[in-house]
Amino acid sequence: MLNNQKIIVVLPAYNAAKTLEKTVSEIPLDLVDEIILTDDYSNDNTVEIAEKLGIHHIIAHDSNKGYGANQKTCYQKAFELKADIVIMLHPDYQYTPKLIPAMCTLVAHDLYDVVLGSRILSKGALKGGMPLYKYISNRALTLVQNILMNQKLSEYHTGYRCFNAKFLNQIDFETNSDDFVFDNEILAQLCYKKARIGEISCPAKYFDEASSINFIRSIRYGLGVLRVSGTYFLQKTTGFRFSLFKKA
Repeated sequence: MLNNQKIIVVLPAYNAAKTLEKTVSEIPLDLVDEIILTDDYSNDNTVEIAEKLGIHHIIAHDSNKGYGANQKTCYQKAFELKADIVIMLHPDYQYTPKLIPAMCTLVAHDLYDVVLGSRILSKGALKGGMPLYKYISNRALTLVQNILMNQKLSEYHTGYRCFNAKFLNQIDFETNSDDFVFDNEILAQLCYKKARIGEISCPAKYFDEASSINFIRSIRYGLGVLRVSGTYFLQKTTGFRFSLFKKA
């Protein structure tokens, strides 16, 4: 615990067998109370490795439901376990778990409701091996999103996030996409709820075992991101109302 708040790390996993042990080994267990792993019908032995590592809460989907659906399962289990702070960390070791104490401190002491691990701050993305086309598209999408959503974030696309669980439970993420655009929908919902969002510089690693989406899916994701930001803009500036923000 930190400041008497229960901290739970959630690992939405898909084919993470090669990186899971390294990821878990760096999670600060003196601070973190529980670890939840949800496996989205992996083709490898992710679940078996998670069991050997002593992860107590393992949920295996009986079919591949998608990245967003995997997170939904994670968060609902975290609520069931009475989390005060929820850390969403990809188990592909692209992001270092060593930042968990710093991220949790900002939430536990009520400085922010959400803290993002940003790959863009301190110019770490390209140094870590982010493909140039992904870096350029990340920067372009973030610029448009900041304009449409009146924010000043360095990126919206990180897979490393720390939430105040009470704030997370106030939004209707269950009706969000089951695909990758889920990440942007949940941030748009949090922005609409006026969540205080902070960022911390996070080095990122790109290597063969790290998860990534191909070019075609990246295009589909980018279009989805623009749709979410446009929806947010219309919701804030016109009389239109969208289901994405119905719980707001």
